[in-house]
Amino acid sequence: MKVAVQCVSPLLQKSLEIFLKPHLCSLKQCDVVLRDMKVEDDEHPSIYIATDDDADIKKPFSPSELKIALHKIVNTKDADEEDIVQIVESLDKHNRDFELLEAKIDTLTQEYKQNILNTVKEFYEE
Repeated sequence: MKVAVQCVSPLLQKSLEIFLKPHLCSLKQCDVVLRDMKVEDDEHPSIYIATDDDADIKKPFSPSELKIALHKIVNTKDADEEDIVQIVESLDKHNRDFELLEAKIDTLTQEYKQNILNTVKEFYEE
């Protein structure tokens, strides 16, 4: 599946590009477009991401919500099952990578906290 991203918000644009990096392509070549504004486009199906009630994906959203929305679009287009599997696997890998990063940050934070506490104790014990 080929995905294009067109967002007014630079933060949302970059986040979606990171999530969907292996599937990104230009607007002319895409199967679906992710947008944060309403656009009537007869050429490409689009997923509207916003805080509005009529949004396809409401902000804030998780990678799993993005997966579900992409599945809906893919299923309506009768896309290849391999495309679905590739997107799900890439998003799952991204989630695992983020969880590993989060665990490393937690470990470093705990070590830093312990070092500060040890320094304070040493200072007052002298």
